[in-house]
Amino acid sequence: MGDQLEAGREASLRTYEEAANWINGLIPFGIRPGMQRIETLMEKFGNPHRRLKFIHVAGTNGKGSTCAYLTRVLLQSGYSVGTYTSPYITKFTNRFQYNGEDIPEEVLLSLANRLYPAVQEIAATELGSPTMFEVSTALAILYYAEECYPDVVVWETGLGGRLDVTNIVHPIVSIITNVGMDHTDILGDTLVEIATEKAGIIKPGVPVVSCVNQPEVIEVLKQKAEECRATLYLAGEQFTYEYIGLDGSLQTFHFKGPFRELGLSIGMKGEHQIANAAGAMMALEVLRQYMAFVMDDEDLLKGFRDTKWAGRLEEVGDSPRIVLDGAHNPEGLESLSKSLQRHYHFKQLNLMMGMLSNKHHESSLKHILPIVDTLILTEPDFRKKMDADALLDIVERLKHSHGKPGLQIIVEPDWKHALDILKSRTEPGDLAVVSGTLYLISDVRAALLGQTDSEKGW
Repeated sequence: MGDQLEAGREASLRTYEEAANWINGLIPFGIRPGMQRIETLMEKFGNPHRRLKFIHVAGTNGKGSTCAYLTRVLLQSGYSVGTYTSPYITKFTNRFQYNGEDIPEEVLLSLANRLYPAVQEIAATELGSPTMFEVSTALAILYYAEECYPDVVVWETGLGGRLDVTNIVHPIVSIITNVGMDHTDILGDTLVEIATEKAGIIKPGVPVVSCVNQPEVIEVLKQKAEECRATLYLAGEQFTYEYIGLDGSLQTFHFKGPFRELGLSIGMKGEHQIANAAGAMMALEVLRQYMAFVMDDEDLLKGFRDTKWAGRLEEVGDSPRIVLDGAHNPEGLESLSKSLQRHYHFKQLNLMMGMLSNKHHESSLKHILPIVDTLILTEPDFRKKMDADALLDIVERLKHSHGKPGLQIIVEPDWKHALDILKSRTEPGDLAVVSGTLYLISDVRAALLGQTDSEKGW
């Protein structure tokens, strides 16, 4: 072991770029569900996660937005907050935030160098190398437990829940936003199988909040909560939320929970954001009621109003008008379609889309094609991309049954050229939308906002 530690020191990482490249270089080890490697890794550092308070957030869509609401309201209320999310949209350091600021590059480098020899040791055992996500999660724990000590950590799952490495923590409250068909190659082919994985974050005695609405999914969560003797706060049962309308650019809704009711306004667009905000509100109510968290109504209301989240119905231009949204699965594109019609007036809708390879693009496209005038199919700059021609085959099959009459389809695999086409075809009064995988959104956003240090990834 001494030799391995020495080797680790010799191979120490000298710059932030080397540290980020080392962690991202672990991607070929893939997504390997299971807790053994992360548990072994954390034991080497004395299990620092046991000293922290976590709000654990799982779900198919809406995790990032829910984390954003929780972070903003808690910060506004005077708490210090760590926020661990994925994928990142601009830079690797986005994943590890403290009080809304990225981890400093030099701190990430120092923590990566502490982890490096421990990762090498585990890689030499029968457990095999820790994955990129495992090392990132370990780095987040070290950052929050040993560097900045937040009052609470908003903690997003990577995939699923039960065997997701973030499940090493014992939270003070858990949230399951919703359950839909995504990552079926890993989580299972049915809603019940996927729900069972997500329900894996429910812990004995820890309250859980959820906005799921499918009867078979509700049954899974109720059963798991009962097994764990955990109180389940379910939308439509223990709490409700009702859309009121638009107040200028704000969406307003009425929240009614077991402890009180309140009118809330949010700046984020999309009907799905009301569900995300309501779930966050219910979790905050649990903290307020049972865990002595103090949040004045004024701060709470301002926190919800001020929450923003990059790449979710985000407007990044007005000449032409361009909206970015990382909808990439059936539920996401259904919400996008409804939200565009609720929040925007347009003559023509021009949509540029790029996807990763998976098997639910047909049901995704059915939701959006009926409102699109020009569809530009492109490819994200990412190893798991779906070829634009393969996407075209699906669109050709659907256009007669689901496409708007006169739908124009353009195939341009180079996303930069596709973006130029999108801009040139969007006249005043039209709306341009870029949707699909966040890997595409990340690149397009950086290009439109002139960000030169953009990285992207999971």
